[in-house]
Amino acid sequence: MWTKTTPFLVIATVLLLLSPETTILGVWSLNVALNDDVLGLMVFKADIQDPYLRLSTWKEEDDSACKWSGVTCDPYSNRVTELHLDGFSLSGHISKGLLRLQFLQTLSLSRNNFTGLIGNPILTQLIKSSQVIDLSENGFFGSIPDQLFVDCGSIRSLSLAKNKLTGVIPDSFGSCMTLQNVDLSSNQLSGGLPNNIWSLTSLRSIDLSNNFFDGEIPHEKIETLFDLRVLNLSSNNFSGELPEKIGECLLLKSVDFSNNYFVGTIPSSLQKLSLCNVLNLRGNYFAGDLPEWIGNLKSLEVLDISVNNFSGLFPTSLGDLEALNTLNLSLNQFTGNLPESLANCINLSVVDFSRNLFTGNIPVWAFSLLRLKGVSLSGNQLAGTLDFGEAAAAFDTLEIMDLSSNSFSGIIPSSIGNFSSLVFLNMSWNSLTGPIPSSLGQLKAVNVIDFSHNWLNGSIPDEIGGAALLEELRLENNFFTGEIPATIGTCSVLTTLILSENNITGGIPAGIANLTELESVDLSFNHLTGGLPKELSNLTNLIIFNISHNDLEGELPLGGFFNTIPLSSVSDNPSLCGSIVNQSCPGAHPKPIVLNPNPSHSNHDSPPLTLGHKRIILSISAIIAIGAAVFIALGVIIVTILNLHVRSSLSRSPAGALTFSGGDEFSHTRSPSSDYGKLVMFSGDTEFVSGTHALLNKECELGRGGFGVVYWTALGNGRSVAIKKLHVPSLIKSREDFDREVKKLGKIRHSNLVLLEGYYWTPSLQLLINEYVSSGSLYKHLHEGNYENTLTWRDRFDIILGTAKGLAHLHQMNVIHYNMKSSNVLIDCSGEPKVGDFGLAALLPSLDRHVLSGKIQSALGYMAPEFACQTVKITEKCDVYGFGILVLEVVTGKKPVEYMEDDVVVLCDMVRGAVESGGAEGCVDGKLKGDFPVEEGISVIKLGLVCASQVPSNRPDMEEVVKILELIRCPPENQEEIV
Repeated sequence: MWTKTTPFLVIATVLLLLSPETTILGVWSLNVALNDDVLGLMVFKADIQDPYLRLSTWKEEDDSACKWSGVTCDPYSNRVTELHLDGFSLSGHISKGLLRLQFLQTLSLSRNNFTGLIGNPILTQLIKSSQVIDLSENGFFGSIPDQLFVDCGSIRSLSLAKNKLTGVIPDSFGSCMTLQNVDLSSNQLSGGLPNNIWSLTSLRSIDLSNNFFDGEIPHEKIETLFDLRVLNLSSNNFSGELPEKIGECLLLKSVDFSNNYFVGTIPSSLQKLSLCNVLNLRGNYFAGDLPEWIGNLKSLEVLDISVNNFSGLFPTSLGDLEALNTLNLSLNQFTGNLPESLANCINLSVVDFSRNLFTGNIPVWAFSLLRLKGVSLSGNQLAGTLDFGEAAAAFDTLEIMDLSSNSFSGIIPSSIGNFSSLVFLNMSWNSLTGPIPSSLGQLKAVNVIDFSHNWLNGSIPDEIGGAALLEELRLENNFFTGEIPATIGTCSVLTTLILSENNITGGIPAGIANLTELESVDLSFNHLTGGLPKELSNLTNLIIFNISHNDLEGELPLGGFFNTIPLSSVSDNPSLCGSIVNQSCPGAHPKPIVLNPNPSHSNHDSPPLTLGHKRIILSISAIIAIGAAVFIALGVIIVTILNLHVRSSLSRSPAGALTFSGGDEFSHTRSPSSDYGKLVMFSGDTEFVSGTHALLNKECELGRGGFGVVYWTALGNGRSVAIKKLHVPSLIKSREDFDREVKKLGKIRHSNLVLLEGYYWTPSLQLLINEYVSSGSLYKHLHEGNYENTLTWRDRFDIILGTAKGLAHLHQMNVIHYNMKSSNVLIDCSGEPKVGDFGLAALLPSLDRHVLSGKIQSALGYMAPEFACQTVKITEKCDVYGFGILVLEVVTGKKPVEYMEDDVVVLCDMVRGAVESGGAEGCVDGKLKGDFPVEEGISVIKLGLVCASQVPSNRPDMEEVVKILELIRCPPENQEEIV
């Protein structure tokens, strides 16, 4: 039999006849060795999937693997020494075939889809026997085994980044003395760092970022890391102070401690890091002044100390950092004027001083540095007029200018048009006056222009149409007059146009109907007149179109978005007509037409044809009526035939013939009064379990709310689902609109949102089929006897954070919840919160605000105050308000409104009063006894009060809430969960 080794045996036999014995044996052994590499790689290939045939050059008949893709061989021995398969889209498990590569020194399999336990003996052996291992960006999981670093051989570089590793770093890690580069970032590793971690004196780079490590950084022996260049511990839960001797690692070039819980001041030893390029301390609790010695770091290119508690004056020594490229001091408490010394930082590209307490005028350097691309000074107390000076050289580089939320006054200089590279321009929330300069049209690259909330006047210049790449134009809350320029129709990529609360007159330009990317338009509270262009109905991406409080007239466009436009968006336009405003439009009545059956003989003197002494006169409306009657009659016959056919088909299909058979039961049984509809399951499951439990059996009722009743049932495969029967079928959209809206909600996927799995619709019955969440609602866990003793503080914090993440994702998808409350937050078996009942208001387009308020009256205490004001726009900030109340409910264990014997206690007011009087700690639920994390709890309470602010603009958005919560979280080691 011919086997894979047969060619080598044949060659060996021939050589035996021609050469000395030693030569024969030497060549034969070399070929067998080469064949080991081929065989090993072919075994490896056989165990994986290669969808794009990136390994097509690997062929088993080859004598050597040296010319194969991704393979590198030693030029003298022709043995495989390196395997680089990065980004090949390979998947599967790492097989033992690679163990046959006896001379393999480098194994790089990053950016693939390999899976398996990281503690697999094959991987352990490969790591021990190689010098460079890169398994990053795959799907390896499990904990790192202790034996991996015991007798770790000659391994120099190890990257396991961006996998799914869990557990702790084993203590044996500190014994692997050959390690130079370690990257374990972006996993789910936890626990503290081994105390002997700094014993690895050969370390040049260590990256442990984006994990769940906690505790303090080991202080001992850190100064012995003489070769350390890169230290990245960002985005973990580390706490305490930084090691004082960290500056003794004199070769450090990049230091990143961002997004942790470090406290104290910056270690003075850092001033010794003369080679340091990057210092990132963002998102901690560092406090005090920024020391003057910071100017000693002459090589510094990036300095980010944002989101801390630094205070005091800006150190002028920063002007000595000539290499500085990026400077971020935002979200601190710095005071005083912006330093003139930064004019010496000739390489500055990005400057962010936003959200501090800076005062005075803008220094000249802000618009004169040659390489400056971004300037953000928003949220300070800067004042004075804007003067861009003669800094023409900077005009070609600046891309971001954010001067918002200050006290600038005076006019916008016409030289603004010289900033030809501007992409983002924000001067909102100031006291600017005068007109918009026509030079704004010269900003050919600008995407966002925001001049809202100022005192600007005059008309919007026609030249605005020159900003061809403009995506957002926000000019609301000013004193603009004149008409909307027709040239706005040339801004073809415009998505957002906000001109509300001005004194704009005239009509809506027809050219707006050509802006096919438009998503949000707000022209409310102006003096617009005339009709709406009918072509507006062709704008398929519209989400908001608010024209309320104007003097518009005529018929609303029909079709598309305008079939479901909220009444509040068109209110207070007395002369508008159409079905949305419940006002018919006046129409002209045509004159009757006299039909003459013999027109060839007719003349002006001949009498009309008579029949039975009656003149035959038919009007156009009569002709239309006759034609319609004939059409309807034919339609009835056709529909009847089709209906009989469909009913016959449905009776044979349990998935398509679900019927509502009285009461609250859902049955497969056909009855004469059955109301047939179509069941759509996004997951593909279309069959329910029949038998004793009907789909809407009252015995399986889970709960009732403002929008409907929820029942439990099971699919054919045994998986549980929750079915919501909507209460208001007469107000729900048409079948097509209902389908579209529900499918939009069905595409939303997030671990903290209840999954919508399908729906069922008929004119008289609408069902939503949701993921079943087994452990009940948050309301039950907080307020009902069977649940209330189960939530620790850590449980509560995690529920608040998970709920915030779910809401933030909804808002990213442009979905407003409208009904945020604890009974709509469900807890799964692992304790994770899932927000449900989101977006249901979008299914009820004919409900105005007061009706909607009635539908969610069970959310008393959660409803934002703007619900009571018909003229205030309902936005995502309503959800933020409800979330704020929910936060207070979770922390205090009390309901939003509690009725006492002779009093009513409003939770938000009670907590706010306690905080103002210094008694916030007393608000915490009494069931959380013992070592409760007071600082964390009070911070969460204050966040809840900010979210529940009476003024919508004072509430943060949910993405900001998530970031704040992640910063609030106290280190787990300093906490004890108290039941």
